[in-house]
Amino acid sequence: MKTYVANSSDRERNWLIVDANGQTLGRLATQIADALRGKRKPTYTPHVDTGDFVVVVNAERISVSGNKWSDKRYDRHSGYPGGLRSRTLEEMLDRRPEEVIRLAVKGMLPRNRLARKQITKLKIYAGPEHPHVAKQPQPMEINS
Repeated sequence: MKTYVANSSDRERNWLIVDANGQTLGRLATQIADALRGKRKPTYTPHVDTGDFVVVVNAERISVSGNKWSDKRYDRHSGYPGGLRSRTLEEMLDRRPEEVIRLAVKGMLPRNRLARKQITKLKIYAGPEHPHVAKQPQPMEINS
């Protein structure tokens, strides 16, 4: 019996939709990362992109536990001396709620070319509206 290896001709890409309202950030991000990589499918192949497109709505309504609203920090550096900028989770959710989920999912993907391609299949929206209605996304089941 030969080992099955997926290729671009026999992969099936579905569109999934996730409502982030009340979901815990880290637990939601792990399941989204698995769907983007294709780990939920029997045809999963580590070096081939077999994952689905994921649409996340209500990104501004995620929940976190403990004091993460004020303690969790997002740092970025401009590359110049003294160029370190830092924001709390609360400030990030006020300013760019989509970026919080994108960074959480990106941190759970491998650091390679394939993962950079897979993160482009993630579509995140702060509110309940999204422009991907024509793709007829199916609701993704979230394991609590």
